[in-house]
Amino acid sequence: MKYTMFVVACLVGGFVNLFSQTNRIDFEEYDLDNGLHVILHQDVSTPNVIVSVMYNVGSRDESPTRTGFAHFFEHLMFEGTKNIGRGEYSKYVNRAGGTLNANTSADRTYYYEIMPSNQLELGLWLESERMLHAIVDSLGIQTQKKVVIEEKKQSYDNRPYGNWLAEVSKRAFKQHPYRWTTIGDPAHIMEAKDSEFQDFYKKYYVPNNAVLIVAGDINKTETKKWVSTYFSTIPKGTTAIQRSTIVEPPLTGEVRDTIYDNVQLPLIFQAYRTPAMGTPDYYAMDMLSTLLSNGESSRMYKSLVDEQQVALEAGSFPLPYRDPSLAITYAMPNMGVDCAVLEAAMDAELQKVRSELISEREMQKLKNQYENLFVEDNVRLAQRAENFATYYTYFSSTDLINTDLENYLNVTREDIKRVANTYMVKNNRVVLYYLPNTQKK
Repeated sequence: MKYTMFVVACLVGGFVNLFSQTNRIDFEEYDLDNGLHVILHQDVSTPNVIVSVMYNVGSRDESPTRTGFAHFFEHLMFEGTKNIGRGEYSKYVNRAGGTLNANTSADRTYYYEIMPSNQLELGLWLESERMLHAIVDSLGIQTQKKVVIEEKKQSYDNRPYGNWLAEVSKRAFKQHPYRWTTIGDPAHIMEAKDSEFQDFYKKYYVPNNAVLIVAGDINKTETKKWVSTYFSTIPKGTTAIQRSTIVEPPLTGEVRDTIYDNVQLPLIFQAYRTPAMGTPDYYAMDMLSTLLSNGESSRMYKSLVDEQQVALEAGSFPLPYRDPSLAITYAMPNMGVDCAVLEAAMDAELQKVRSELISEREMQKLKNQYENLFVEDNVRLAQRAENFATYYTYFSSTDLINTDLENYLNVTREDIKRVANTYMVKNNRVVLYYLPNTQKK
């Protein structure tokens, strides 16, 4: 175990040293004639390769009467293809000594395989099969309907505070698709016809709505040949994709509500409407959340948990969405502490940031934290691959993987105070109390 940890430390240390010296992650990108964007990244430090595809489709692209489709396809795409038997997709990867998974957000759907480098061609074939020949039939649809419904029960409905994001989102947004979450409404999935799922696949699972990332121990010449072999003949999608252009109107005042649930302890959520990812104010808001809640020395934790002892837990984080979204602050009251008392203490911490500049020492600490975060976030090859995909899909700028840190380092103390006064104010928030059913009158 000690030897393993030493090797890991050396690998991480080597990457950190390389990153600090060159400050650049090299990659090559190009487009196939069918519109598929390809990103290649060579890293021969381990004999592994990542093959991943990010599709530019998430829950924000769904119809209000057919929510949950993007997440549903995350499951359905493992059913099988024209050339891969039902239930056999994962077995190909496992037999080759690899792993695979997928995830969905409001803004995109991501699939990946981590394979030994000598299995690269297999990984490319698998992803091309998913893009061209996936089985979208009655049997697979009915099977996955049951799976998704059960997932919602286990992960959301039957988990304490499990529906907090859905409850917050539908109060914070009235028009934008962010008002529903990726899991969607089970009734929409159950009511949908097979043809609706087939149309969704034909519309969004096309090369001109995707980016392919191949990263790791690769020979670029050979990789390009295989990419061409397996992906260049896939037809370009012809159905027009209309992206949501809805601009959510500002909140006209604070929204407050109470949810009674099968929980043991209360929990307070404050959701502030915030700017979209990639905007200058987003970077400042992200740093503000880190100031408030990153670690036990952060402002909220130190004040509410350690000093005042009014909270058992306290934190803050932004939702990283492409359109304007939310920054969440939360706290769980200590035993015997009234929620109103805890909320006042939360507000007091925000008022401090609104009324005075944070110290130079805190600002330097924040910048150090983000420098470390960017290095750590790109140590793992799998995360590097996903970062490539995200930067391209969200911003059409893959090189942000090298330059985005500067956007954080350019944030000033004045910026943090300004965004606190602009966004983290009462008339721009939703406040939600989760209370035990036993407190319901």
